[in-house]
Amino acid sequence: MSMHDTAREHDELAFGVMGTDAHVIVVRGPLGLCKQAAARLASLEATWSRFRPDSELSRLNAAAGRPVVVSELTYAVIARAVDAWERSGGAFDPTVLPALAASGYDRDYATMDHEARIAEAQAGSGHPLPPGAGVVELDPIVRAVRLPGGVALDLGGIAKGVAADLVVAEMRASGAEGACVNIGGDLRVSGASPSGPAWAVEIEREPGPAASGAAPGVAVLVGGGIATSSCRRRVWRRGSEQRHHIIDPRTGRSAHLRWSSVTAIAGCAGDAEPAATAALMSPDAAHATTALGAFGAVGLAFDQTGRAHELGAIGPFLAAMA
Repeated sequence: MSMHDTAREHDELAFGVMGTDAHVIVVRGPLGLCKQAAARLASLEATWSRFRPDSELSRLNAAAGRPVVVSELTYAVIARAVDAWERSGGAFDPTVLPALAASGYDRDYATMDHEARIAEAQAGSGHPLPPGAGVVELDPIVRAVRLPGGVALDLGGIAKGVAADLVVAEMRASGAEGACVNIGGDLRVSGASPSGPAWAVEIEREPGPAASGAAPGVAVLVGGGIATSSCRRRVWRRGSEQRHHIIDPRTGRSAHLRWSSVTAIAGCAGDAEPAATAALMSPDAAHATTALGAFGAVGLAFDQTGRAHELGAIGPFLAAMA
């Protein structure tokens, strides 16, 4: 989509943020809105990144059992993560950070050596079981959060989803007739698209045959959020073992999954992201559909052979790939 015309019917900008690629589109909005959105996302990354020792999240994780007063936005995203843990029955768990680090994902993914054997941080180091977000203490009166000793949060994908929702809302409030924010596949759209009232969003496909009767390829949305959770996105080796970033809270290790990826469509990206993760952890299509339903979402799952499975009433959103 070119946006070099003088009228600026739409503008767009691609950039890196939150450890991934981002893409912002503004339809008939004020000049400079894309750059403002990029700056806003960079600010949110500085606040919520677990890889920055000076971030608000890192300071909370280092507080060793002490309550910490956090900003309104940080409190809101942590409360959102705790709620997602409850709605998913623990399948989405923001307390997996120590287990994730023990598995080797202890630095920004872009800096990891994915081919080399990554030495264990400690001889015989284990994989701590996540305690579950029920141990997170929230005080809404003073916006304080307390994590018990040994507990740390990884806001990860849900932070990307919430950030996409937030920035789209801010662009619309600034006068854009339509807006899209895509942060590494966590995407939110609202209002008019560059080509009409609906947005056509390409679904991340796995290699293999499509399910009979399904037409996966493009999701058509007039508004809402979409997110894909996949065990193939962030993969590395530790010793002789291949690992990925989807941690099974029951074992503290990379999960053994029925699905290769799940794409969820929900009312917002902040719901679509944990819904996709919860469905990815499900053992079959029926449980995956129920997991999505807890977030008001529908979805499309690809099994390990590449076959597509519709989860819930996603059919009306799907259009065949041209």
